[in-house]
Amino acid sequence: MTRFRYFVAASTDGYIADENERLDWLMEFDGFEGQAESYDEFMNDIGAIAMGADTYSWMRTEMGDKWPYPGLPTWVYTHRELAPIPGADLTFVRGDVTEWAQDIARSAKGKDVWVVGGGSLAGQFVDEGLLDEVLLYSIPVLLGGGRPLVAMRGQAKLTPTYTREYAGGIRETRYTVNKSPGQTREY
Repeated sequence: MTRFRYFVAASTDGYIADENERLDWLMEFDGFEGQAESYDEFMNDIGAIAMGADTYSWMRTEMGDKWPYPGLPTWVYTHRELAPIPGADLTFVRGDVTEWAQDIARSAKGKDVWVVGGGSLAGQFVDEGLLDEVLLYSIPVLLGGGRPLVAMRGQAKLTPTYTREYAGGIRETRYTVNKSPGQTREY
């Protein structure tokens, strides 16, 4: 079964971007020992990507037309018109996450789906019982505000399945998202 997985880094106080929508605080930790291996291991299991419009727009601003996920079907949830990146396998969708989840899972061809960036989008997947796993890098920074790790309507219980400490106080923790009764799916 295809899993929907939220692989993300957040400040210790739970923000994925600062109050100015910037990631400068995170970039200074980029390249820590073990990061590349963990990322590569994760990416080996990924067959498709689900992404929010703000994350896509940020990537366009930061990277231009250089798409970092060649060959991976990417589904961008948006309510506005966005310019495509030449050569990228992009599908722009509108609507509820449940409306597209089966198509996204099918496009992963038996692999998993990475819910990339966007605490709001991740929250929608949680609310609908579609998110299966959270892979969180906790970064030793307090931002005091910004974009939350997850923005959702309800609550979700997590079961930790793996923890690893890295130099500099970075912690990787993997969690299974516990489903509420009736939140099962076939894909």
